[in-house]
Amino acid sequence: MGFSVLGESWSSILSTTPLLDLIHSPADLRQIPDADLPQLAAELRADMIDQVSKTGGHLGAGLGVVELTIAIHKVFNTPDDRLIWDVGHQAYPHKLLTGRRERFGTLRQEGGLSGFTRRAESEYDAFGAAHSSTSISAGLGMAVARDLKGEKHNVITVIGDGAMSAGMAFEALNNAGALGSRMIVILNDNDMSIAPPSGAMSTYLAKLATGKTYYSARSLGKKLAASLGRKAEAAIKSAVGHARGFVTGGTMFEELGFYHIGPIDGHDLATLLAVLRNVRDNATGPVLIHAVTRKGKGYPPAEAANDKYHGVNKFNVITGEQSKPTSNAPAYTKVFGQALVQEAGLDERIVAITAAMPSGTGLDLFAETFPKRIFDVGIAEQHAVTFAAGLATQGMKPFAAIYSTFLQRAYDQVVHDVAIQKLPVRFPIDRAGFVGADGPTHCGAFDVGYLANLPGFVVMAASDEAELKHMVRTAADYDEGPISFRYPRGDGVGVEMPERGQFLEIGKGRVVKQGSRIALLSFGTRLQEALGAADELDAKGFSTTVADARFAKPLDMDLIKQLASSHEMLITLEEGATGGFGAQVLHALAKLGLLDRGLKIRTLTLPDEFTEQAKPEVMYAKAGLDRKGIVATALQGIGISADEAVRRA
Repeated sequence: MGFSVLGESWSSILSTTPLLDLIHSPADLRQIPDADLPQLAAELRADMIDQVSKTGGHLGAGLGVVELTIAIHKVFNTPDDRLIWDVGHQAYPHKLLTGRRERFGTLRQEGGLSGFTRRAESEYDAFGAAHSSTSISAGLGMAVARDLKGEKHNVITVIGDGAMSAGMAFEALNNAGALGSRMIVILNDNDMSIAPPSGAMSTYLAKLATGKTYYSARSLGKKLAASLGRKAEAAIKSAVGHARGFVTGGTMFEELGFYHIGPIDGHDLATLLAVLRNVRDNATGPVLIHAVTRKGKGYPPAEAANDKYHGVNKFNVITGEQSKPTSNAPAYTKVFGQALVQEAGLDERIVAITAAMPSGTGLDLFAETFPKRIFDVGIAEQHAVTFAAGLATQGMKPFAAIYSTFLQRAYDQVVHDVAIQKLPVRFPIDRAGFVGADGPTHCGAFDVGYLANLPGFVVMAASDEAELKHMVRTAADYDEGPISFRYPRGDGVGVEMPERGQFLEIGKGRVVKQGSRIALLSFGTRLQEALGAADELDAKGFSTTVADARFAKPLDMDLIKQLASSHEMLITLEEGATGGFGAQVLHALAKLGLLDRGLKIRTLTLPDEFTEQAKPEVMYAKAGLDRKGIVATALQGIGISADEAVRRA
């Protein structure tokens, strides 16, 4: 009897309908014969390339796990079996196979699909992930909960070799090996210098090492050991270990308590299916499967690119050419990279540190010029910060360039290893404020609050690309303690750039436009919106001052006192969460006794919520941090309705 779907024979459907069109959930995938899965892989890869070319996103990692994704959903009963993708960059094929293909065109757009896994989006997303190296910890928690509840489902985590460089991953492996709960960790190795195994022998060994015969032998050895005493136990364990090492090679993972399999070819569906089925049916404890894949596989432009199309803008499918921004202003990230290269050329003590993000932070430019003075420590922000602290103790000038949202992971090290010891570590903080399509997990909302409350920390924010260049110079020349400066993703505003940055007097802001009634005190790149709002308020008859704070710590107390004493209203603006710059200003005003004099004050911050993805300008407008929102806040604060303001104007 032939395979059938909805009463039609499989052969007739296959001749008229793409396999991918038949799949609305993994249950549909599990009906497809193994022999036809390579065709499905080709269709899935082509569909993902086509769709991401229209939306942009993370492409290379997903292309590398097409076969692995198909094999997992074919073998395991998701969503009852829990599947966790580390980071989420590699989860696009997973999304396409789990009922989200029709909505895939909304990827990373307002109201659309997230670029990462998200529990609220699908029951197939067992755990939300956007920062790396969390999957094994989460999976172990799920496995232990399953055991405590007496349930039987599988727990599978997929983690990339880059994510495996983080200490958290090894902490989880160590704990999992000690607990012994049954779980499956798949190491998706798309970057290590290990050639994918090929030929019948390697496939045979992988199948042998996961088959019932070997599991039975190991189980028998354990039972014999328990009944024959310690000497016999040691001998049997040694014999089993030697046999195991002979078949697949002993590994560090074995020492951590995992049953290690591989490396296997992560694009060979026959091998993947056999190994996963054997593990599913025979595993009794933690298992690690090492699968070697090729990032960007199946799309020549991605395979040829240095970054394997890790993150792409919209692109031409035929040529692979990505769309380019139309702005003539330089990107903040590039300005930082170029300015640091300039300063490093004048001071050989300057070194740069990145946690696996050289291009994302602009340090790829530094690496080209000073390859021996840049250190990529892997996805290990905690280590990066303390490593920088060690460098600082020896008179070096370390710049630890870490995104705002990733620096959160190293906060304990910032406090204990840097701030308490007053070490002059420099923290360039990229992705300050909203980041658009990357959504709430990558939003740089909290760094001002969590750094400005540390004694002795200097906290700066650039209002434009020229100011950023000044802050790079300031950080390079400042040796009295830790110093940070933040700047957003995207392009600058097109201001004239200095030949070299100037040293900014620590704790001193500047008045950009003088007025008399309303004062706008901006910290960061909301300055341009503040200037636009001031022009509109001036036109309505409300003379407005605009100041650039530059520093959240130490605050310019003279500037704050001047603005508060000579204006009816003071509004602070920042691209950060409540508890940051505005809170520092309020505290200063209270300390100065200026809140008792009838000053009207408003603090404009990012909303007290995790804001969903959209275009940054849309997100700032909703937060009231654009020109229109600033004007509305000012008018409301001084008791003038918008309609009355229009009549007055």
